[in-house]
Amino acid sequence: MSAPKTVGVLGGGRMGAGIAHAFLLAGSRVTVIERDAASADAAAERVGAGIRRSADRDAGFDIAETASRFSVGTDVSAFSDAELVIEAVPEDRDLKEQALSRAEGVLGETAVLASNTSSISIDDLAATRRHPGRFLGLHFFNPVPASALVEIVRGSATDDVVLDRALGWVHALGKTPITVKDSPGFASSRLGVMLGLEAIRMLEDGVASASDIDAAMTLGYRHPMGPLRTTDIVGLDVRLGIAEELARELGDRFEPPALLRRMVADGHLGRKSGRGFYDWNEEN
Repeated sequence: MSAPKTVGVLGGGRMGAGIAHAFLLAGSRVTVIERDAASADAAAERVGAGIRRSADRDAGFDIAETASRFSVGTDVSAFSDAELVIEAVPEDRDLKEQALSRAEGVLGETAVLASNTSSISIDDLAATRRHPGRFLGLHFFNPVPASALVEIVRGSATDDVVLDRALGWVHALGKTPITVKDSPGFASSRLGVMLGLEAIRMLEDGVASASDIDAAMTLGYRHPMGPLRTTDIVGLDVRLGIAEELARELGDRFEPPALLRRMVADGHLGRKSGRGFYDWNEEN
């Protein structure tokens, strides 16, 4: 199956821009909608930077043609002809509910609506949807264009044909889909966050340095990246939000460590702020 001809992305932050970039590379026409003009301009710059990086890596890449299939704005009515709309706002239940409600009000009769949530129940989000059969989770990973995986979360109401379309779209992106049922943290966040939280507790307890804890997993278990560096790239605030959601659903084993809460409160969010468990200003 080919990629959808028209894709809408609601939210143009790091994840939303990455999702837009991935679909542009697959040949889709993509529109990103943001909350205001300043945010839309920032989203346009993020996607444009991604397109330029693709051109730098591939001498035959047609940057003008790719850019011609991209638009950004603030009015969700631009999604009226989209085959697929993906909500990619921050990991906050109320924000996602508001974003999904805005988007579905303009969608066509066969359009699929998806959330990029990494922890919030798809069934909970589907409960207030007009067409829950055409709703599911599409959980992308950062950085989206380079990542190999998309986690497809099937809600109890998701139609078979919608799931099949989603599987085809993920393959068209050159990525591997896994399908999981709706459950707290799905598969990837539940495992990844647990490992990350334990690594933070080990650092908090003085067991080892951040780099040595990460080396234990990269060299000892052949993980491509250690859990603390991964947390920096995901964003400490994002990981804190996911952990809080999982703690509510699954109990104290997902309770965020005090160190994580303190670092977020101090604005040390990882790569995007320049400092987390590592100093990213030295690496950039």
